[in-house]
Order: sequence, then structure tokens, then C-alpha cells
Amino acid sequence: MTTTTVEHPSLGWEEDKPLVLEPGYTGADRAFRALLAGSAIIVLVLLVSIGAFLAYHGWWALKHFKLRFFTGTTWSAPVHPGILGLLEGSVVIAAIAIIVALPISVATSLMINEIAPPRLRGWLIALIDLLATVPSIVYGFWGLEELSPHAQGPTMWIANHLGFIPVLRTSTPGAYRQSLFLCGLIVAVMIIPVVTSVSREVMAQTPRDACEAALALGGTRWGTMTDVILPFSLNGIIGGALLGISRALGETIAVLLVLSANNQVTKAILGPEGGSVAAWIAATFTVAPAHAQSELTLAGLTLFATTLLIAFTSRVVVHRSVRGAR
Repeated sequence: MTTTTVEHPSLGWEEDKPLVLEPGYTGADRAFRALLAGSAIIVLVLLVSIGAFLAYHGWWALKHFKLRFFTGTTWSAPVHPGILGLLEGSVVIAAIAIIVALPISVATSLMINEIAPPRLRGWLIALIDLLATVPSIVYGFWGLEELSPHAQGPTMWIANHLGFIPVLRTSTPGAYRQSLFLCGLIVAVMIIPVVTSVSREVMAQTPRDACEAALALGGTRWGTMTDVILPFSLNGIIGGALLGISRALGETIAVLLVLSANNQVTKAILGPEGGSVAAWIAATFTVAPAHAQSELTLAGLTLFATTLLIAFTSRVVVHRSVRGAR
């Protein structure tokens, strides 16, 4: 710490006193801080505005159906709309997608940053970023025409050999080309580039001194990745996973093209049952009357709140795990 010698006012001798450096901000620093604060405020205002807009236009449905809207298992608008079946489908598709996508994304990120040759690394990064920009309708058509026929065999094998698990049973054997499972696989392919891009960027920020120290102490490359890089990048990986889950929950076109129009709660993910909130809204909103549009808007608000709840819960879990590790 920097010290300065000062004279004692009463005794006439000198003593060392720590020099406190006050932070000084230039005009550019103040402008940058104001820009960051303004951007954060804009994001918060947009978030609150979206929630208020959905709540305002969905108030009629909430006032008339109250708790029945959230506990109903079948959507039969405009008399008995129930969001539970559609919401279950959205959550199941997102869960399947992130379970498949997260391990592949983390492994791909580690491979690009730590294993790929430097000449190939730039091409792989550009390819991942390019795949993240592909429109969802392209993935939907690809899943409908290419993935669906090839996935029928593995799906049939899962149903025949793992059917003792309730969630892997189906009441319509042989009909595997329109299912929540297939939608989850398509959405997984869709979010892999997004999660990979975020995870790779965070992993690239790992201090190289720490990696080199681990290798100097006799650690292996695999040990360096698992003991140094992954713990350092945990928050970023969770952030990428949350971004992928958010996109999976709100996916419309791919689900609309593949999944059959079903709005009931289903216990089987391999058969042609189930639906999703986003796909149902996209399919019916433009032709719905005013009151039905209010019900669909309330369904959108429910999906919006579910996404925020998942993000908040994941952040709390990560924060506690990091604090416990300290």
C-alpha cells in the first residue's frame, strides 16, 4: 500500500500514514457509466413493459377463469381454457433439448478452445456462430423431412426396451414421427450453437497462468479442463444453458411443423400427444375472437413468467454453489 510521511501536529515528529487514493473519473468514464446504467434501465423497462402489456390484455381471461386457467389440463377455448397441458409440453421439450444439447455444447467448447489446432479453431468458431443465426423454420423443415424418418428407429427401440419407464411409454405404438421427444431433439440441435458460443467465450477467459500451473504440478490436460476451466466457467455455462432453455421454451415454428395439434396433458413423450404454449398461440391467435385472444395472451404471460422463474431459480442455485465452494 502506498504510504506518505506526515508531521504530527502536536508532538512535532513524523509518522507514516497510509495514502488513500480517491477514485477519479474522467469525462469518458462518466459517459461510459451513464451508458451502461441507461442500457440496464432500458432492459428493465422493456421487461416490465412486456409483462404489463401481457397482464393488461390477459386480464379478462384471468378475471373470468381465475385459478381454473392454470390448473386445467385441456385447452377448450373459449369455455374451459386450461394452460397446464400446453405448459407441460413446452417444459418437456425444453428439458429434452437442454439435456441433449448441454453435454454436446460443453464438449464442443472444450474441444475448440483446448484441443483444436489454431488454424482450425477460427473456422470452427465461425461455423458455430453461423449455425446460431440459422432461422428456426430451417431447422423445423430439416427435422420434419430428414430427422423424423431417421429418428423413428431409435425411438421405437427406446419404446420397446425402456417402456417400463412410465414417461417412455406410448398408447399408440408405431406412431413416433410426431412426438415431444422428436421436437426436443430438433430444438436441441437448434440451441447447441447458442450454448456452445456462450460457453466457449467464457472458457476462453480462463487465466492461462492457472492452466499452466496445473500442468506444471503434474496435472493432465483432462484434469486441467475439469479442475480449472470448468469451475471457472460454471456461471457462463449456466448462462448459456438458460439462454438455450429460453429459446427452447419459446420455440414455435419447429414445434408447429412437427408436433400434432394436441393440447392435453400427456405422460408419454414418444407418441403423438402433447403440445406447446408458443406453437398453440402461433397457430390460433390470428383467427381467435377477442375473448379467446385474451386467453391466449394470458397463456403467453404464463410462459413468460415460467421462463423468468427458471432463470431466477438457476441463478440462485449457481450463486449458492459458488459461495459454498469458497
